[in-house]
Amino acid sequence: MRKSSTFVLAASVVGMLLAATGYAQAPQKPAETGQQLAFDKKKGNCLACHMIPGDPKAITSTNIGPPLVGMKARFPDKAKLRAQIWDAMQANPMTVMPPFGKNHILSEQEIDKITDYIYGF
Repeated sequence: MRKSSTFVLAASVVGMLLAATGYAQAPQKPAETGQQLAFDKKKGNCLACHMIPGDPKAITSTNIGPPLVGMKARFPDKAKLRAQIWDAMQANPMTVMPPFGKNHILSEQEIDKITDYIYGF
């Protein structure tokens, strides 16, 4: 057997052993937070329409949607805020807010994270 073939065989065996023990897995990316999802232009993108005055990292000058302040007072029932994010058309058929859950823009878990984040303001 040639040296290069031996090296390839040894590397394959080592790779299989590492994979079997879990060491060869790519590092897991940390779970996204509600803030990260709300700011993500490919996901929630809340800042495209809403100001979030309570978060100094939420830099935007938009005013398409209402500012996200006083959320506990506006939505005493947190489930109603979640439903608003899921499909705002249920409460207001004329809204321009995308139905994030209904259209599968966000997963159930992502909607929960954004709801938790927004509810804090």
